[in-house]
Amino acid sequence: MIEIESVTKAYGDVRVVDGVSLTIPAGGITSLIGANGAGKSTLLSIASRLLPADSGRVVVDGMDVARTPGPVLARRLAVLRQENSMTVRLTVRELVAFGRFPHSGGRLTAEDRRRVDEALDWFELGPFADRHLDQLSGGQRQRAYVAMVMCQGTDYVLLDEPLNNLDMRHAVQMMRMLRAMADELARTVVLVVHDVNVAAAYSDRIVAMREGQLIASGPTREMMTPELLRKVFDVEVDVHDLGGRLVAVPST
Repeated sequence: MIEIESVTKAYGDVRVVDGVSLTIPAGGITSLIGANGAGKSTLLSIASRLLPADSGRVVVDGMDVARTPGPVLARRLAVLRQENSMTVRLTVRELVAFGRFPHSGGRLTAEDRRRVDEALDWFELGPFADRHLDQLSGGQRQRAYVAMVMCQGTDYVLLDEPLNNLDMRHAVQMMRMLRAMADELARTVVLVVHDVNVAAAYSDRIVAMREGQLIASGPTREMMTPELLRKVFDVEVDVHDLGGRLVAVPST
């Protein structure tokens, strides 16, 4: 369980996260939605200790994120930032192997190599394992970074816009993989996503933010209402039930 308690972050006079309190239960997929500048990525960065909070705290299974030693936290929680780049030229296998660093300290064991191979297979990266990252498409690189996070073997996986650079087919493929990761590997997946219909299709829970504040959170079907989406995105939408799946369509 991730407990976010009265978390605030400001830059100058602008509060980008404004007193957010939220509990994310263990298991399944939780998606953070909201317009640009809603504070989603900042909140995720604070939850993963990439950014310090100005006030409040985040607790993961009883561990205060800000106070837990890095190696301990890294074995329980993995994070993928929105922007990722490497200053050295790596192969896909080498990148994915970085995910084992909290366990191996850089000296891979047979178990670490097995986990690397498992992550490569899971994200269908085996044929590209020995290619350098700069020889891949943007979507293939994105899958490699997510595979690295999966390879870390943590209970909690936090992903900031993992669908970046992915076309529709590969975005669907990615979400199916994340759904399987949650269901088959019992990981708790928390992600920032811009497409509310992607969130609705694959998430168990949705967290809605606007202008740094928490608007609402709850089971996906309860969150997919025209009233709530209008409040979050400031646009009129209709919500349709298509074969049991709720789809938001902007009103004309």
